[in-house]
Amino acid sequence: MTEKLPHWDLSNVYPGLDSPEFREGMAQLGRLLDTVDAYLESHQVGPGGPVPATAEALAGTAGGYLEGMNAMLRHSQTLRNYVWAEVSTNSYNQQARRSLSEIDAMLVRSLRQQVLFRGWLGTAAGERERFEAALALPGPAHDHRFYLQEEAEQSRYMMSEAEETLAAELSLSGAKAWQNLQGVVASQLKVAFRREDEVQELPITVLQNLRNDPDEEVRRQAYEVEVAAWERVREPLAACLNGVKGAVGTLDRRRGREDSLHQSLDQERIDRQTLEAMLGAMRDSLPAFRRYFRRKASLLGKEALLWWDLYAPVGRSAEKLSWQQVQDFVLEQFASFSPELEVFGRRAFDERWIDAEPRDGKRGGAFCMPLPAVDESRVFANFDGTLDGVMTLAHELGHAYHNECQAGKTMLQRQRPMTLAETASIMNETIVTNAMLARSSDPQEKLAILEAFLVNSSQVIVDIYSRFLFEQEVFRRRAEAELSADDLCAIMLSAQRATYGDGLDGAHLHPYMWAWKPHYYIPVRSYYNYPYAFGLLFGLGLYRVYQERGEAFLPQYRQLLRESGEGSAADLAARFGIDITTRPFWEGSLRIVEERIEEFCAL
Repeated sequence: MTEKLPHWDLSNVYPGLDSPEFREGMAQLGRLLDTVDAYLESHQVGPGGPVPATAEALAGTAGGYLEGMNAMLRHSQTLRNYVWAEVSTNSYNQQARRSLSEIDAMLVRSLRQQVLFRGWLGTAAGERERFEAALALPGPAHDHRFYLQEEAEQSRYMMSEAEETLAAELSLSGAKAWQNLQGVVASQLKVAFRREDEVQELPITVLQNLRNDPDEEVRRQAYEVEVAAWERVREPLAACLNGVKGAVGTLDRRRGREDSLHQSLDQERIDRQTLEAMLGAMRDSLPAFRRYFRRKASLLGKEALLWWDLYAPVGRSAEKLSWQQVQDFVLEQFASFSPELEVFGRRAFDERWIDAEPRDGKRGGAFCMPLPAVDESRVFANFDGTLDGVMTLAHELGHAYHNECQAGKTMLQRQRPMTLAETASIMNETIVTNAMLARSSDPQEKLAILEAFLVNSSQVIVDIYSRFLFEQEVFRRRAEAELSADDLCAIMLSAQRATYGDGLDGAHLHPYMWAWKPHYYIPVRSYYNYPYAFGLLFGLGLYRVYQERGEAFLPQYRQLLRESGEGSAADLAARFGIDITTRPFWEGSLRIVEERIEEFCAL
């Protein structure tokens, strides 16, 4: 009998998209946006607007905005994520897609509101003594002092109010439209694939999953068919990428940014010194990863690893696990780390926070989303009973635990950067991986567990670095002229050769990685790559601190998660005696990975 996998339950949020409660939720979003608009107008909040004459009045004006914006964000994120839960699990639901579009159109107003407040705050911060005194007074302004200081700093990189408003409105039919087109083209791309004398028409996402197939001929054919498929749609996708990067580059220049990396660094709350320290350590680790690739090639009976072998299984894992087995195992490991984590995980399982069943109309991948109005999260997964599936589930429950730790914080206090957003998920993943290795006495099973860890690590270090190099070069050249599909392929191959080196057969790389990775097409988040490496290495570094300190680590760890939206990455890391601005920390984290590589090579 086929095991019944859980679907998530969101009935405590809204009964359904057709319900009066949901319709009222949509209307309530409009009213909350109206409230913020009215407040900004009545207090003349905008770039160059009058600054209250006293610290008390300044704190009061800022506090009123903070309360209104927090209420709107709490409601809008819950409303939008409720709809997204339906869209992501049932792409055929046109009503859900329409509701999502309506919400996104409404939220353009909030972008204008944030522009007005940021501009006003920049003017207020010019009255330095009054501004600092206002932040010192008890109340919302004091509670949000990091957010206010950060917004005041970011006000330096604003166009005029009219230009910022126009940019937000045009984004829906400009860069955002290019992003949406890439998503449509990629998600609707289908291919004919022959297997065992049967030709099937497969979505590109299903075809890509064949990279894990134990049969090399299947993997090779899937790679060749995939590359040919992207070849068919490369012109519209090249136009999409040119449109997004061109618009982003233009706006960054108009806003006075040094470059598009500048905005990314500010979003991630790190500086160039920190990024260079991490990238330098990553560059130095590449020879170790190439040893792993060569060893994997030899285990597969080859002289060099081919692109379609990157995910090829090696070793022998245990039989596929049932959902109940996975639940029991994950909760047992959570309990070994922290009773609180185990209680939280059990709640997520028992209260049906997890949607685990792969099915028609459901997207691929995995994610976690918060529902702040009910102080809960929901976890999206496509569970397949494999070791990787277990680690993915533990990873996403880490995000949910991070959300739990921030319960009681306002929405503006919860805005953690991607660099810190992976902290709890990497911790969970490490706990589960170490437990798997400790329990295994079979060398072939241990090899499979190490392989699952190293496949992920090599993607997050080696491939992510290639994506960073690619994006850097695209931004540089897009400022001068449009880039052809041939140009983009050449830049991609150059970046892959620089990172994979002699670890892979250089004649069989993937020139169209730029075409299908949606990260490149997000106009509000450039360089959506290096934060993944930061998250992995920061999480591994924290796990090493946990090994040294034991239970004394746990209260500090929870506090770090709770306050991850209220400080720079460097300041929060310093609480653990960690200096992320220099290379030794990053080298120490990479040594953990390199030790696993040595274990793998020795088996």
